[in-house]
Amino acid sequence: RAAPLRGGEVLNERLRVTPRRGNALPLKEDAVRVGVMRRITAARLKYCGFDAVLDDAMLIVSELLTNALLHSGTTQIALTITLEKEDLHIAVGDGMPGCAAPKPTDTDAESGRGLALVEYVVQENGGTWGSRDAGATTWCRLKVATAEAS
Repeated sequence: RAAPLRGGEVLNERLRVTPRRGNALPLKEDAVRVGVMRRITAARLKYCGFDAVLDDAMLIVSELLTNALLHSGTTQIALTITLEKEDLHIAVGDGMPGCAAPKPTDTDAESGRGLALVEYVVQENGGTWGSRDAGATTWCRLKVATAEAS
């Protein structure tokens, strides 16, 4: 097991995806990439000693990648995870302007809760979230405690 990371890059990946047409579902191989990135994130966070935020980070990565896949129309999605002081910074960029924001959902709705879930998890962790680059990147910060500190 690696010593817990003290600062810097944890993960930097780019996913090539096929832009969605209208309301069509994403291609199966693009949807599968979200799960693959979630597992890569989990492995990397464990390797770096961030077990305390593993579940929250996996959920956030999954929701932000899915949001970019469903709503951006882009051909590439970037996932970057860095440690900045005592914060784990997760950013998903799709290169397409437009701010991500939680939307009210009907109790019977089958989707639309992802960003509200991200907001809740981040706030429960004492972190923050938002977007930058005219909305092309959605990010969050989680407070971390490494395995060494716990």
